[in-house]
Amino acid sequence: MPDGNVRLVTGENLGQTVRNAQIRKDDSAGLVVLAERLESVGEGDSPVHAESAGWIVGQGNPLTARDADPGRWVAGWPSLKLNSRQRAAVEQALASQILFLWGPPGTGKTDVVGHIVEGNFRQGLNVLFLAPTKVAVDQALERICDLLATQDGFAEGLVQRAGDIEALSLSERYGAYVDTTQIAARVAAQLDEALMRTTEALGQARALISLRDDVRVLEERLAEARTARTQAAASSGAAEKEALRAEAEAAQLRLKISQLGQPGGLFAKRKEAQLAALRHGLAEADAAARDAAWRGGDAKRQADRAAGEIGELSGRVAAACAGLTGVPSRAVLVDQADALQKQRDDLDRQRKRIQDTVRSKCRVMGATVAKAVQSRKLLDRVDVVVIDEAGMVDLPSAWLAAGLAGKRVVVAGDFRQLPAVTKGDGDRKATDEERAHSREWAARDSFHAAGLVTAPGAVRQDPRLVSLDTQYRMREPICGLVNAVAYPDAPLATGRDDRSRIPFNPLVDAPVILVDTSKQRISGPDNKANTVNEAVVHELVRGLQYEGVLPGRKWANGEAAAGGRATDQLAVIAPYRAQVKALQGSLKYRFGEEYEGLVDTIHRFQGSQRPIVVFDTAVGAGKDPGFFYKGSGLSSHTCRLLNVALSRAQDHLIVVADLEHLRGHLAPHSEARVMLDHLESHAQVMSADQLVPTREAAQLSALSEEELSRPAFFPADEVYKAVEWDIERATTSIEVYCPFLDPNPVRKWSALLGQRVHEGVRVVVYTRAADEQRDGAASERHQQRIDQLRSVGCEVDFRERMHEKVLILDSAVLWHGSLNLLANSGPTDLMMRFTDPSSCERVSRVIERARKERSVWKPRAAAADHGSVPADDGNGHVRRTAESRMPTGDGIEPGAVVNGRLYLSVPFAEKDEAKKLLGAKWDKPRRLWYVDAARVTREQARRWLP
Repeated sequence: MPDGNVRLVTGENLGQTVRNAQIRKDDSAGLVVLAERLESVGEGDSPVHAESAGWIVGQGNPLTARDADPGRWVAGWPSLKLNSRQRAAVEQALASQILFLWGPPGTGKTDVVGHIVEGNFRQGLNVLFLAPTKVAVDQALERICDLLATQDGFAEGLVQRAGDIEALSLSERYGAYVDTTQIAARVAAQLDEALMRTTEALGQARALISLRDDVRVLEERLAEARTARTQAAASSGAAEKEALRAEAEAAQLRLKISQLGQPGGLFAKRKEAQLAALRHGLAEADAAARDAAWRGGDAKRQADRAAGEIGELSGRVAAACAGLTGVPSRAVLVDQADALQKQRDDLDRQRKRIQDTVRSKCRVMGATVAKAVQSRKLLDRVDVVVIDEAGMVDLPSAWLAAGLAGKRVVVAGDFRQLPAVTKGDGDRKATDEERAHSREWAARDSFHAAGLVTAPGAVRQDPRLVSLDTQYRMREPICGLVNAVAYPDAPLATGRDDRSRIPFNPLVDAPVILVDTSKQRISGPDNKANTVNEAVVHELVRGLQYEGVLPGRKWANGEAAAGGRATDQLAVIAPYRAQVKALQGSLKYRFGEEYEGLVDTIHRFQGSQRPIVVFDTAVGAGKDPGFFYKGSGLSSHTCRLLNVALSRAQDHLIVVADLEHLRGHLAPHSEARVMLDHLESHAQVMSADQLVPTREAAQLSALSEEELSRPAFFPADEVYKAVEWDIERATTSIEVYCPFLDPNPVRKWSALLGQRVHEGVRVVVYTRAADEQRDGAASERHQQRIDQLRSVGCEVDFRERMHEKVLILDSAVLWHGSLNLLANSGPTDLMMRFTDPSSCERVSRVIERARKERSVWKPRAAAADHGSVPADDGNGHVRRTAESRMPTGDGIEPGAVVNGRLYLSVPFAEKDEAKKLLGAKWDKPRRLWYVDAARVTREQARRWLP
């Protein structure tokens, strides 16, 4: 458990840690969200469980136990190729609330984590698998898919990847099953098909209901027709009777009229009246007969029509009833239609909420830690959180991620590999308290925070921790080096054979090779790039191409031996980005194409492995090795980064280092020094000149184009002749970077440069402007030399405060070193000749960028204001003399203390060093650098004091 003086960890204090880092260094939305989520822990809608979050920092009393029968949960458990420590880790992970798994490089941690996830899944638990990088997530998720691919529901998203897949192998093998976008598309297609089937069934049910309704209507109409026919028949009979009666009455009236005769005589009027009455009665009887006859005919016609309709309806009813044979009743059909309608509505809602539908099918979710802590919900329910590569996860993120677990937390990683990248503890604007807070809560990893590792890096025995102790990646000699540097207290055993997997070749025939560049050192502007090391790596690759181990330049499919692409066999690792960029350009030229993942920084190679690894230490050209090599101790950044760099190699490790330079600057017991001692004692040691030849100028004309393209060293006394040979053969351009111009060299080279201009070659000389010289006479002389160069056709361009001494020909040949071609100070040591267009382009770009980044500096203007100029030593460095101590406008000079500020005299080229060593700051109004006089003594600052 952690020391008792460590205060209780809460989301609030971790949230403040993150906010401090965000305010000071980073405006990214991710840190804002992380801080907000940390500070919301404990509120009603927070998904974070404070109890499981606390386990990550040693709080609480989580259960630790061993599953007695892991075979219930892990397929093929008895026959799995797991060693005892690996089995113990799985057993403990399946029965404990917390497990810390220490997995040094090559110990099979990914396999163990895969079985842990498999077992938790089969226990019915939902697992959230997290890692700090996309590649780490993908590599582990691929192994998890291997173990769960046969499970029901795998194709529907049983295992899913939140976020973009970066590893090509995962994408190719399981992308269709774990990529939420592809799953969503597939589920959408399945839902669309189900919607179509349901809609079709619903239509059929509704059609049957409609048919039932149609039969009912037809039967009702048939009954009505029959009634109408009966009624019409009755009406027809009654009308016929009425017609007969009326006709009989009319016949009687006609008879009476005929018997009465014509009116006459005494009773004529009375007879006339009788006849009129009879005639009227006859008319009524005739009318009644006609009406009855018409009604009878109409009734008969209606009866006939009803009979016809009855016949038709009877046929239709019979046909419809035949179609309903075996069909459920209407009530049943209505219930079925209602159910289908609900099913269709549900499918439609799922289609509209496809992402929720996909997530609901997930049981194992893989994501980066950043995505998990910034997302509101990745899984509907999280039972187990597995954090892989936990040494790289900052503590606030790890705490929050662990808090998502409802039942169990597994923390896997190596606290002696890459640490989390944090900035708060090194923020100069932060208070001491803020920096200490950041060191305690952000810079530490979970293993340290839980009390499993002491501050110096020693491991404590603890029931929560299982350590893997056998590695299967590296050959024994490589493992021996890694043990010496990173695991002296817990050395790893080797579980693989000592055979190399690459074809035998005389260049790389030992497991560990040290290439010493001490004797070929060429000084450069800083400690982050080294041209000699770059040339060594270039030649190593060229040799491996020649031996058929690596593909040749612009190789076609099938032309490469052994491994195919270069990245199948080789990794080139450097600590600084500047050297990585140089190597990338050089090897792109070497291969004729750029391989993604061939050359990169140490951080980018965490989790990777290759048969051959070249570790370029990079340093040697600058004054000191830089920050990378400053750390000491098993928990230091230097130890952790070296461990990753060295342990990527499977069969062959090649370290390129300037031994003398490193030994002159490293602490006696630092891990970097241990690495050098072990290499010198156990590695095959080569000198750089065994790879990069040292040539004489006379040899150039006899070399083949292939040999001419190789980097080469030239002794100082051979440089001018070799340069002259190159200048004579330039075809398009000659660029001379030379800050100082002296009469004899300018006179000597002007003739040759002028001849080349006459022959159509563009010649550009980059130098300082005349007004940068130390006095008026020097300025005039410098201008005369500029005029002389221009008189023969050379272009002259100016660079303020220029120090570079470089020669570039045809944008393809680069001379690098101490060559000051047009000044009296010639090369004093080895020079290097490069034939690499990318190197030429890079050097030109660096020089151009340096020109833009430098503030305008006009010493003659300063001299006009203050009566003096800084003295120049002839090599572009300012001598600190009484004349260089120019007072500011308010009379303040370097050495004065004003308002607690100790003012310094810092040359432009040394400003970064003053900032780094003393925390120097720039007083813009006074145009002077200063330090805090209360924190920096004069003795400490004497280098920049009068």
